[in-house]
Amino acid sequence: MLSIAVKWAAILSIILNFFTKPADIIITFSVLLFPLQTQKLHYEVELVVALASGGTNLTREESRRLIYGYAVGLDMTRRDMQEEAKKNRHPWSLSKGFDNACPISAIRPASEVEDLEQSLITLKVNGNVRQSGRISDMIWSIPEIISALSQSVTVRAGDLIMTGTPASVGQVNPHDVMEASCDNVGHMTVTYQ
Repeated sequence: MLSIAVKWAAILSIILNFFTKPADIIITFSVLLFPLQTQKLHYEVELVVALASGGTNLTREESRRLIYGYAVGLDMTRRDMQEEAKKNRHPWSLSKGFDNACPISAIRPASEVEDLEQSLITLKVNGNVRQSGRISDMIWSIPEIISALSQSVTVRAGDLIMTGTPASVGQVNPHDVMEASCDNVGHMTVTYQ
């Protein structure tokens, strides 16, 4: 479990440093075109938090009250493009913000989600488990993440916040079948053609 917690901590520190994806890359389709300009497409399964309202400088309790619901999502990365940009000290926004870079399941209202903290979030690729961890393994709680973000930017109704990923981020190839699920939240299947 320590490796999962450490990985999730690393991802969350990126989120707290304003890692963003454009809103128009969020999709709910199951068959997607393989992205341009990459030979190294990486997956990260994540819990998605949908906000019903927003604010600035929120406490944890205020943040908890903003949550509308949850989904399971995939944070896709053109890793080769990201590595090249990092090496050259260039921005790497396009390595994360490209067409079809953020498939998510349907959003389930928080009132219908039981025992979220003990929910298992899992990603299978071609039937093999590649990532798995409990929401409770995260270093920061969901209200802590929302609160921290609200200290630097105004969060708004309709915002989607991806909370980080368990260990074992890896590569996906054309025609691989990815099955992402989170207990009590949702499930989706995605294939890049």
